[in-house]
Amino acid sequence: MSNPKDVHVVRHGDDWAARRPNTERVSKVFDTQKQAIDYGRQIAQRDHSELLVHNRQNQIHHRDSFGNDPCPPTDKD
Repeated sequence: MSNPKDVHVVRHGDDWAARRPNTERVSKVFDTQKQAIDYGRQIAQRDHSELLVHNRQNQIHHRDSFGNDPCPPTDKD
């Protein structure tokens, strides 16, 4: 289940957009996926949430966590 503060980068017509989960309204629309990722990353870092980047088929391509990692790494020294 997605946190309401998470940021999704998704296709929006021929463009890319950043939006919150379970909303139809997008935060901002961009010409390129990279621009949308950069914007979404700033928002996710500010809100200590996750950035989920979708591909053209709307499948999650990758995700980055900024302070709210549900499965944090365990380092063993």
